Amino acid sequence: MSPITITAILTAKPGREEQLYQELIQVITPSRREKGCIEYSLHQSLGNKGTFVFYETWGSEEALASHTDSEHYNRYRQNTETLVEKREVCRLQKVDL
Repeated sequence: MSPITITAILTAKPGREEQLYQELIQVITPSRREKGCIEYSLHQSLGNKGTFVFYETWGSEEALASHTDSEHYNRYRQNTETLVEKREVCRLQKVDL
């Protein structure tokens, strides 16, 4: 099976942009250390400083499931619950031609 790519677009509630940013950066290092993590990077919109995008690639469905079950991931979800206005997650698979 080919790797799974995730894009997670998070928009902060007004006035919560910096708090959300601080919570998001805390999940990066432990996620990158996980078995099966190929890429885990955070981006910030140039046009809207309150919009953040995680771009992640996982080697397998099992690696992704392990990530979403991890303590640091669940802590991030809990800590950002009141900071996020909108969350959109896309699960992607590369199309090879």
